[in-house]
Amino acid sequence: MREIGHFIGGKHVKGTSGRTGDVFQPMTGDIIAKVALASKAELRGAVENAKAAQPGWAATNPQRRARVLFKFLELIAKETDSLADTLAREHGKTIADAKGDIQRGVEVVEFACGIPHLLKGEFSDGAGPSIDIYSMRQPLGLVAGITPFNFPAMIPMWKFAPAIACGNAFILKPSERDPGVPMRLAELMLEAGLPAGILNVVNGDKEAVDAILDDPDIRAVGFVGSTPIAEYIYTRGTASGKRVQCFGGAKNHMIVMPDADMGATAPPASAAWRFRSPCRSARKPRTGSSRNSFHA
Repeated sequence: MREIGHFIGGKHVKGTSGRTGDVFQPMTGDIIAKVALASKAELRGAVENAKAAQPGWAATNPQRRARVLFKFLELIAKETDSLADTLAREHGKTIADAKGDIQRGVEVVEFACGIPHLLKGEFSDGAGPSIDIYSMRQPLGLVAGITPFNFPAMIPMWKFAPAIACGNAFILKPSERDPGVPMRLAELMLEAGLPAGILNVVNGDKEAVDAILDDPDIRAVGFVGSTPIAEYIYTRGTASGKRVQCFGGAKNHMIVMPDADMGATAPPASAAWRFRSPCRSARKPRTGSSRNSFHA
């Protein structure tokens, strides 16, 4: 049985909590791996490791940080098929849908490659008598991301790519239900030239989440998931003085206007429901129409 631990300090680390979770292959129902569930102490170890690595990364100029992301994109392109296979086996998506998951994350990494320009500050000459004003953008230090089951490639890349490009160290707590791809992404970032400790992956459940929210050295947290959990994370994280960004209950809505061609509208509306795999927030849960004759 494959065992999945954590990725800390540029290497795989076995779990020490004694707790594990099952990773299923949805198409067969088989258990294909056991994933370690981190304790508070294990999370704290990852924090200490990242905290020590972050100052050196922040002192690296933005152009060099961007080059790491460019190299990461090259490696992703070479491994798309392998990543998609792992994603499909752990999540249950089709291979085509898994590749789309990866591609949406790649697009955010591509955006983050422009960080040398995006980090430019502003300067106002003569804002007042003998007064000039300037602004600077600086990394927070150590930040974290808590990501969901439904997009195990896209959403981790949403979170860690911009944060790391800005000079932060990052702790990723992916879903324990499909941890294979996030772990591989961390390996590829290291291979691309990212210093060890700048991207640590800690697998776990609520105990790990609470440890992230309460840890005094984690300055900010990003989350994507359900609305109730988003509210919980926002409330607990902000109570400890963190910046918290929560994306909860994402849904896409479709409005059918009175003059719409029903023949052209019904097929894509139906496909949005039926084609996409389960547990995907990009499905169309609400379709509004002024005509009672509309059926999807």
